[in-house]
Formats: sequence, C-alpha cells, structure tokens
Amino acid sequence: MTPKLHRSVSPLLLLGALSVLCGSNATAAPPNILILFADDLGYADLGANGIRDDIATPHLDRIAESGARFTDGYATHPVCSPSRAGLMGGMYQHRYGFEQNSGPEQFAAPNFGLPREIPTLAERLKGAGYATGMVGKWHIGFREGLRPHERGFDSYYGFLSGARSYHTDGRYPTDPLLRNGDVVEGETGYLTDVFAREAIGFIEGRAADEPWFLFLSFNAVHDPMEATEECLSRFPDIEDPLRRTLAAMLAAMDDAVGRVMEAVRRRGQE
Repeated sequence: MTPKLHRSVSPLLLLGALSVLCGSNATAAPPNILILFADDLGYADLGANGIRDDIATPHLDRIAESGARFTDGYATHPVCSPSRAGLMGGMYQHRYGFEQNSGPEQFAAPNFGLPREIPTLAERLKGAGYATGMVGKWHIGFREGLRPHERGFDSYYGFLSGARSYHTDGRYPTDPLLRNGDVVEGETGYLTDVFAREAIGFIEGRAADEPWFLFLSFNAVHDPMEATEECLSRFPDIEDPLRRTLAAMLAAMDDAVGRVMEAVRRRGQE
C-alpha cells in the first residue's frame, strides 16, 4: 500500500493508503476507515518493497502483503504542507493556491491553511454519520477556524506545525502538543509511542456499531533525528549514525502501527 516515491522526490509517503476496516456485515453498515501516514519515509526503507534489508518493518509489510500496493502513485507536491492539503481536501492543491510550506507558526501568513471553502475528508465523513478523529502532525492551519477540531475532527491530539521534537517532557517549549485547542501539560514518552496510545484510545472508545474514521498522521521519520535507546540498540550493525537513527525511528513507527492494528483486531474490525 505504498506509492512509489523516493526520499529526494517527496517528504510524504502514504503507508496505509486507505486501509478499509470492515465488520462482518459490510452491506449493513459503512466501513470504518483508517489512514496511516508517514513523513519523509524513503520507498527503499520498507521491507515490503524488497530493496534494502537492514531495517525490519514487519507490521507495515503485513499491511502491504494482505492488501493492494499502489507502486505508481505519486504525491501531489514535493513538500509537506501542500501535499497534506491535497490529501485532506481531495483535489490538487494548486487549484486553490496552496503551494508553499508555512515556515514556523510565528512567521506564517494569518490565513495560512486549507481554505474553509474546501471541505476536508473529515467534514465529508462527519456529515455521513462518522465519528472522526485525528492524531499527529497537522500542518495545514494554525489559526482559529483552521485547526483539526474545527475542520471536521471530533477529537484531535498532536501538533500543528511542520516539525517538533520527539521528546514530550517539555524541554522544547515551542510547538506544543494540543488536545483539540488546549495545550497538553505533563506528557511523557517518545512521541511516536504517544501517538499510538492516542490512536488506540480513539479506536477503543467507539461504540461497536458506530462507523469511525481515524487519520493517524505520524511525524516519523521527519527530522529532528531523535530515537530511543531501546530502538537504537536493535541496529548495532548499522555503522552510519544517521542511518542508524533513521532505522530506530522507523522501527518505533512500525511498532506503533502494530499496536494500533492489534487494537483493531481485538475489536474484530480488521
């Protein structure tokens, strides 16, 4: 389920493409929808693509092996924000002038973001009776009226900017974590793991007969290059320190995807 993209071509790689998770009676109820999204991930770095074998990605490979792989799909823009706008807005972003990243929030244009007149995927699905949730990186609107919980998502946990530290202990005060519009205080843990926890909480909080849509938007493996010691220890044979850190970041994301998919299986909704 991966578009055929190289790291030098685009920072965005849609891992989940559109994983449609259905109950046993798909004709009686709308399917649940889970989008898994990775940032800056190279095509060669997934085991399912059969190019390199120095990083194991078993949970992502399982999705590819049991689904459809779109090997000639391409991002609609080579940088983060416009490409995300294309995904959420459902049309080429240059049709409405969304062609640049924002830079840091304090320097962004006041109207930076997906225009209100472009309905988001979440707004469309919410109108169709879905419970909608998002976890992770947004990067298509900072100001009031342009944030996830104001663009169709019932719940949101993540950050609004293009990048932030994977440390959640407050050592970096910029780009705070938000729950809907409120700053989250006292969070601990590695950010990729935190996002998996929040995604699982959304899935498990849904009623059995309630259709849901979850957009799990990892910032991994976007910089800054930060990994846990546990994940770094899995790759003693990778000598290049940056490659080793990338491997550890990707392993953490693969683990997170595995935990989220296991939550789906526990509910009988895979």
